[in-house]
Amino acid sequence: MLTQFNLHFSPLLPGATLAGLAMLALAVLALSLWRRRPGVLLRALAFALALAALANPSLVQEKRTPLKDVVAVILDRSASQSLGERTAQTNAARALIKKRLAALRGVETRFVDADARDPRNLGTRLFSALNGALADVPPDRVGGAIMVTDGEVDDIPKSVGALGFKAPLHVFVTGHKGEEDRRIQLVEAPRFGIVGKVLTISARVFDTSKQAGPMSVIVRRDGQEVARLSARPGEVIRARVRIEHGGPNVIELETPALPHELTAINNKAVITVQGVRDKLKVLLVSGEPNPGERTWRNLLKSDPNVDLVHFTILRPPDKQDATPINELSLIAFPTADLFGRKIKDFDLIIFDRYSDQTILPSMYLENIVRYVRGGGALLMGAGPDFATKDGLYYSPLRRVMPVRPDGKVVERAFWPTVSAQGLKDPVTRNLPGAASSPPRWSVWFRQIEAAATRGTPVLNGVDGSPLLVLSHEGKGRVAVLLSDQIWLWARGYQGGGPYIDLLRRTAHWLMKQPALDEEALRARSRGGEIFIERQSLKEKVGPVVLTAPSGKRRTITLAGAKPGLWRAHVKAAELGLYRLREGALSALVNVGPENPREFQDVVSTTKKLAPIAQASGGTVRRIAAGKGGAVKIPRFVAMREGPVFGGSDYVGIKRTGASTITGVDVTPLAVGFLGLLALLGSAIAAWVKEGRGL
Repeated sequence: MLTQFNLHFSPLLPGATLAGLAMLALAVLALSLWRRRPGVLLRALAFALALAALANPSLVQEKRTPLKDVVAVILDRSASQSLGERTAQTNAARALIKKRLAALRGVETRFVDADARDPRNLGTRLFSALNGALADVPPDRVGGAIMVTDGEVDDIPKSVGALGFKAPLHVFVTGHKGEEDRRIQLVEAPRFGIVGKVLTISARVFDTSKQAGPMSVIVRRDGQEVARLSARPGEVIRARVRIEHGGPNVIELETPALPHELTAINNKAVITVQGVRDKLKVLLVSGEPNPGERTWRNLLKSDPNVDLVHFTILRPPDKQDATPINELSLIAFPTADLFGRKIKDFDLIIFDRYSDQTILPSMYLENIVRYVRGGGALLMGAGPDFATKDGLYYSPLRRVMPVRPDGKVVERAFWPTVSAQGLKDPVTRNLPGAASSPPRWSVWFRQIEAAATRGTPVLNGVDGSPLLVLSHEGKGRVAVLLSDQIWLWARGYQGGGPYIDLLRRTAHWLMKQPALDEEALRARSRGGEIFIERQSLKEKVGPVVLTAPSGKRRTITLAGAKPGLWRAHVKAAELGLYRLREGALSALVNVGPENPREFQDVVSTTKKLAPIAQASGGTVRRIAAGKGGAVKIPRFVAMREGPVFGGSDYVGIKRTGASTITGVDVTPLAVGFLGLLALLGSAIAAWVKEGRGL
């Protein structure tokens, strides 16, 4: 408890009036001195007492309780602080700081762990943590701030005034001199790429080792090596990568780790490039005018991303009639261009009720077979001709045909139904209306009977026979729809059916959209967790082997979620690229930012924080002499106001002298008996003195 005395004035008259009276009193006294009148001093005393009484002075006695000086200690718990011995050094420094500050007495210590999570990839933000720790503390109570960090801080204020207090900032740097690290920095990394095109990724490699020289950089796409480059430290390299498929393409650039470097996490740069198709080129060939032709055309033309080339065979060559030549088809069928030189330009070829009409010679059908096996997509909508000897099955296309017709065409009402395999296949799973029995869509009236020789029947027709069959043929894909009645759904017959969903999913599966693969392993990350999904047509799937960025492995057992889907989610203990494998399938998923700012520069430094610490009167120093060295903290000294709060063997904490008032006593000095007696006494004495002088 402290007692403090103060003199307080509460004037009875305005300040200007008191000043005027004081000037008048001075004039009277000056006149008295000039005329050498006796009692001038007594008269001056009387005037002074009168003015003092009008000023109404009082003696204020304050009882104060001293407040502790607040010192914030910010402990850097960011990801880079987990490297090497830094975590142990930070913990040891915390214990020593707590002990030294407690010995000073009168100090309130606030320890704050700066969170390691960095979901927005903003880096280490110690000054934000410092502001939060002192948000409820008046600036005149702050005795100082201490940071324990590796020195890689991303929110350093531009000036010391931005700290919000006038007290020293001391920085204790973990790590040690001579640390080595090699890292890759992305210079230019596109986020989107056109499927089938090559994009360029620019990067730069840094190396802090003493013997830095040329190093190799391995480029991978979806885990497979596609290039190997050579780079010198600081040199910009350019990796050319072809985008093979739509959806996420995970591209890695990696350089080998140094023997004794801090971490290998930043030796790798990861970019997820979304593969997009430019204009989907689709060739639709209708063997003859039919009601379903408009369905195919309207569906394809409704998509602005589809560049459609459509031909309808109005008259086959073997049809002879009296139609004049100038009234035949508008243009000749450009077989040489479409199925010869330009066949590889198409993403999808559709035959709608096309039969072997000699329009396409065998050599061009052979080209289609090569096109499919080389990675192309073929969709066949079969009509009655498919069951005859003129059907495409009896052409060279037989080699990529997943069905064999038996020569029968069934013409009676039936409901298309999703097969047991179709319930698991993403093309027909959750097809609107399929859950009820019979399905909530209209019947069809014609189906070509055929046996599925390979592939997957996802829709069944009459008596459970295959209706829609999907098949992998070489590197390409083939789909066969054994009916020409889907137009009934399109025209709303008996309520119609989900023809748009069915045909679009089928087309996208044919063009290898990853989301529709029937056998797939996928993973995504959110909120520090990895969500794993396995798509399969099998009855059961095996466990997934999850490999962390550090190389640690764990086995994850998946649980059935829906027909054909198994799922699991796990907590990610590390930031970086995880690899998943189940049998022959693999997947990649990145947890956290693709290239964490925390690991862009991990070598500890005293340089970044030195300017602001020294401007505040504080110090910056390392707390360990070398690798494996003991942590040393200088002694703490309480100091009054000054320009510098530290030396080679000590750090200073500012004594603020802050206190809080617990009681106030006020004693008036100009009223009461004593004040009146002094005023009258001085006036009478001055009158007596002047009277005797006369």
